[in-house]
Amino acid sequence: MTETGKETIERVLGAHRSAFERLAQTMTAGLDDAAELACATIARGNKALIFGNGGSASMAQHFAAELVGRYERDRRALPAIALTTDTSILTAVANDYSFDQIFARQVEALAQPGDLLWAMTTSGNSPNVLAALRLGKSLGCKALALTGRDGGAASGLAELTDVNLIVDEQNTARIQELHLLIGHLLCELVEARCG
Repeated sequence: MTETGKETIERVLGAHRSAFERLAQTMTAGLDDAAELACATIARGNKALIFGNGGSASMAQHFAAELVGRYERDRRALPAIALTTDTSILTAVANDYSFDQIFARQVEALAQPGDLLWAMTTSGNSPNVLAALRLGKSLGCKALALTGRDGGAASGLAELTDVNLIVDEQNTARIQELHLLIGHLLCELVEARCG
């Protein structure tokens, strides 16, 4: 028997509500650590480089816009760049090197010691995200990862991240919904503390 539209809506909203409740119970300290890391980056005069694939790519652009523009109040512009926006760079690097290098090449070109790599991967296993984190660490960058499920390879490589916020969900849509909330919380905290 197929689900009715009302049943689908109730099921999805129930799963969404449960995921948000679990996040509220488990991630307060990690969110505070992430906000402190971002504020320390800005206080040093460094910037955030934000990246991910698919839905995470659009969130990277969204969060960079919130920091450079404003989140909820007028304040100075905060330094953030989404590495997901330049189609010429993305396609040239993917064609000339490999898709696994699309973020790492930009990190090589733009990152300075002390910059913050803000990486998003729902699985924690995206090769291009992991390559950028590895290179960033070798360049002296700090790293914040938003991952899902069990954190994937990013959680098994603790040396790659300073803070890894793992959304303990299996469904990609729920993970992305929580990543959006986490990003908004971080923007609010950063704006309040160092904007």
